[in-house]
Amino acid sequence: MIALDDIRKSYRLGPVEVEVLKGISLDIHAGDLFAITGPSGCGKSTLLNIMGLLDQPSGGSYSLDGRDVVALGDDALSALRNARIGFVFQSFHLMPRLTALANVALPLVYRRLPHAEAAERAKGALERVEMDHRADHKPSELSGGQQQRVAVARALVGDPALILADEPTGALDPATGQAVMELFEGLAAKGIAVVIVTHDTELAERCPRRAALDAGALAETSPRAG
Repeated sequence: MIALDDIRKSYRLGPVEVEVLKGISLDIHAGDLFAITGPSGCGKSTLLNIMGLLDQPSGGSYSLDGRDVVALGDDALSALRNARIGFVFQSFHLMPRLTALANVALPLVYRRLPHAEAAERAKGALERVEMDHRADHKPSELSGGQQQRVAVARALVGDPALILADEPTGALDPATGQAVMELFEGLAAKGIAVVIVTHDTELAERCPRRAALDAGALAETSPRAG
């Protein structure tokens, strides 16, 4: 599904060029549950942004479903991102004035789906995360764990092949974080690739594939069987 080959990323700060990623090579397959760990500032979020087509690498190649995405323009990247990738963030990024249902339906609105179809699919996504009973509630009326479940539903509503989660349990208590992790495990079991960036070593150890990122270099610590 995903093939990264010698991915590099650098930024220029005045006269200094800062190399954040140093030749990352990685394959992600359908149904993988993959954790990326590492200290703050090591480049985890940068790598996730590149995988999510939110940022472009400075060098190397990246193919998604066999398609070279490095040379694609902004419109093509946006369309591919909306169709194939779902995002889950630590801070949820829910729209405060919208209900849970409307928040989940947003990616489908961007696809210009008819309102009734978008609402029906959003209801189905909320059911998958056991939040359909809170569909009419706004984020301020939900607990942190409930907001994260809504965020997961929003990531799922477009039937993505890939879920990218950036510290998805960082703002949650341990019990709620475990429940969210169980959601991810269930998604991977159904063939969705899930990549999680986390500082939580216990969460990472529940992932069959794990890699550590340090000083811009990636080392897989639990290779994919076969």
